[in-house]
Amino acid sequence: MSSPQSISTTAATLERSSLEVMAAAFERRLAGLSPSQIVATARRTLGKGRLALVSSFGTESAALLKIVADVDRSIPVLFLDTGWLFEETLAYRDEVTRQLGLTDVRTISPSSALRRDAQRDLWHSNPDACCRLRKIEPLQWALAAFDGWINGRKRYHGGARAALPLVEVDGPRLKFNPLAGATRDQIVAVFRDADLPRHPLEARGFASIGCMPCTSRAEPGEALRTGRWRGRGKIECGIHPELNAATVGPDDRIGP
Repeated sequence: MSSPQSISTTAATLERSSLEVMAAAFERRLAGLSPSQIVATARRTLGKGRLALVSSFGTESAALLKIVADVDRSIPVLFLDTGWLFEETLAYRDEVTRQLGLTDVRTISPSSALRRDAQRDLWHSNPDACCRLRKIEPLQWALAAFDGWINGRKRYHGGARAALPLVEVDGPRLKFNPLAGATRDQIVAVFRDADLPRHPLEARGFASIGCMPCTSRAEPGEALRTGRWRGRGKIECGIHPELNAATVGPDDRIGP
């Protein structure tokens, strides 16, 4: 007789296998569609309330938020407030939310952070553990109610992202990358055509913006994400585990 653990493991394997079949079918179906069409197809297929957008409200985030808002302003937007964000990011979240008329922006906070990082120094002693506490675990909890989620990664960011598919299996759900094939010029065009505000820290040299202690300016010619966890041997927070070991690619650079 099979043990409960083996039955559970088999069920999980079957579930992942089914999700991989679904992801492959989506990949074929979405090939050649615009980002807006990808979002609309995911929304229609999964059903209302079963799809969320995860957004950092970073330097490029408003482009995808605009695309999603044009499809359905009520699609839930999950925003991770780690407790270490720049005040400018929080203000930018509010500004973009108002301008786009987003109706369901949910701020997710790490409820256990005060107990597990009482001294607020985990970012220095163990940045991976800090990201796990303040980003990965809260996001896993927040996504439990959804069958799929949307994110804004792009192939032109380089590294492992250069081979980014349109759809991936992410645990028990699907993950959609509608901007995977977008170019930097196309993102700039969305900002220009929709008159979207830019993140206020971008003008001060911040190309990729996360938590205050682990974000610094990127100099012209440096990789886009060089300013994140500078000198720590870390380039991803962990919410995209398939990228954690990736290196920065040659196309992921800013300026001349």
